[in-house]
Amino acid sequence: MFSTVKRIISWCGAFKGKLYAGFVFSFFSHWFAAVPVMIAAYTVGMLLMSGEGGVAFDERWVWRSALLILLSVALRFLFDYMRSKCQEVISYELVARDRLAVGEALKRVSLGYFQQKNTGNILSSVTTGLTTLESMGIRMVDNFVGGYLNFLAIFLCLLVIRPAIALIALAAAFVSFLFLMLISAHSRKNAPVEAQSNKELTGAALEYARGLSVVKSFGQNGAAAAAMEEAVKSSRRIHLKIEWGFVPPNCLHLLALKCGSVGLALASCLAGLSGEMTLPVMLMFVFFSFSIFSSLEPVSDSAHILGVIDDAMNQLDALREESFLDEDGKDIHPERFDIEFKNVDFGYQKDRQVLKNVTFRIPQHTSTAIVGPSGSGKTTIVNLLARFYDVDAGSISLGGRDVREFTCDSLLSNISMVFQNVYLFHDTIRANICFGRPDATEEEMVEAAKKACCHEFIKKLPDGYDTVIGEGGGTLSGGEKQRISIARAMLKNAPVIILDEATASVDPENEHLIQHAISELVKGKTVITIAHRLATVENADQILVVNDGQIVQKGTHQELMEEDGIYRRFVEVRQRAEGWCYSQN
Repeated sequence: MFSTVKRIISWCGAFKGKLYAGFVFSFFSHWFAAVPVMIAAYTVGMLLMSGEGGVAFDERWVWRSALLILLSVALRFLFDYMRSKCQEVISYELVARDRLAVGEALKRVSLGYFQQKNTGNILSSVTTGLTTLESMGIRMVDNFVGGYLNFLAIFLCLLVIRPAIALIALAAAFVSFLFLMLISAHSRKNAPVEAQSNKELTGAALEYARGLSVVKSFGQNGAAAAAMEEAVKSSRRIHLKIEWGFVPPNCLHLLALKCGSVGLALASCLAGLSGEMTLPVMLMFVFFSFSIFSSLEPVSDSAHILGVIDDAMNQLDALREESFLDEDGKDIHPERFDIEFKNVDFGYQKDRQVLKNVTFRIPQHTSTAIVGPSGSGKTTIVNLLARFYDVDAGSISLGGRDVREFTCDSLLSNISMVFQNVYLFHDTIRANICFGRPDATEEEMVEAAKKACCHEFIKKLPDGYDTVIGEGGGTLSGGEKQRISIARAMLKNAPVIILDEATASVDPENEHLIQHAISELVKGKTVITIAHRLATVENADQILVVNDGQIVQKGTHQELMEEDGIYRRFVEVRQRAEGWCYSQN
């Protein structure tokens, strides 16, 4: 509990001054909350004494006490406002900073990280964990620190006025603290379990939503919902278990404080009956005894939530401490754009090697086609060039510089990629096309769209280029998404172009137009094309044939057709499939 409080205070960094100022304002807010009760009790005591023939009641005190109560209420809300103004902004500022930092960190980790980690786990860490920290972190620290700071001040005052009553208050606070430690231990133990349950629930919900089209097409609603139902039931069981574990020590914590209040009231009454206190003072102490622990009662919530926050901060630290691909990278701007693979080995898993001793060179301003059976390692080659992963052995260079010397941003600023599986963001078409070049002019954007043969269908949409498309481009057809993706790559105008089945989803009517546009795009650039269509492959300056993770053939279309190997068989199969006829002339 103390370590978590210390950790949150340390997390505040430059905002510590505001946090400490908030503690002071919170302290005064609690005091001015108690003052009206004490004044009212004291006034009632004076009235009772006056009614019994004691000292005459000074009627001017009524107005004075009313003014003091109003002033106390006003000051209480003033200090509470000042506390909120100082403290409430801290967590929002820091969590916004941390969310951006997590986003930057996720951009710099290997894509293997996302294969090892469930999407629900990552999403839960970034949303649920940080949201708990954002909404509760500073408030719980203020409850804990402010509560005990306020009690300490009250205890010291009581110690000066009535030492016996002060010791009763201390004993009650100590017993309640022991139960708070039980709450803290319970929370610390169960927070990771609760977090994991939230991650599994998030993951199950995502999986269910993403697979609905498959679920409906196969009519397996019950089977698909089973995982979701189990995650919900598991979450319910775990949260109920945590809640029932929290209730007993929390009740005992509150019971200890209430017993302390009763003890203080009895001690005050005994002091009044023995003549050690006047009636007004006695009533003031009796009334005050039931609000003396008001700042300590919410600390049980703090003890519980702090355990959850501690786990959220552990998740945040784990994301931050993940090894970055470009940790030692530099902002490099190569002068040339030839590509070279030297003895490259790579596997997504240690016991399954995908690429084996791959070596080839792509001269600057030339086009290279990569062909081979599915699963042979074609896409892996371009993923390694873009440094989505790091090689296990060997090296990859761009412009004579090892890609591991670059930062991810400086490396990818030189590469435009059109993927086989296109992803478009839930944003306007304009934002999607300009994603690689946010500063592009309207004319440049439209020109890229025209070259990619998507200008005409975009203009027919309700809002044209300002039409918001669904997540992943779900409101567009496959061909439309592909063409927008090509326009995006064209607009970026990078010196290295990677086309991974760039025309796979384009209808035959527009394919030749896009091929012409791509031909214009790649002029004077270094181009790598992964394709199965012969028309795309045959005009490449060199063709790399990949099989079982190795380069088994290398050469031009003409050269490879003269060899008896995979490429010629590939061409023959495609001839039959496409009705395409190859001529030696």
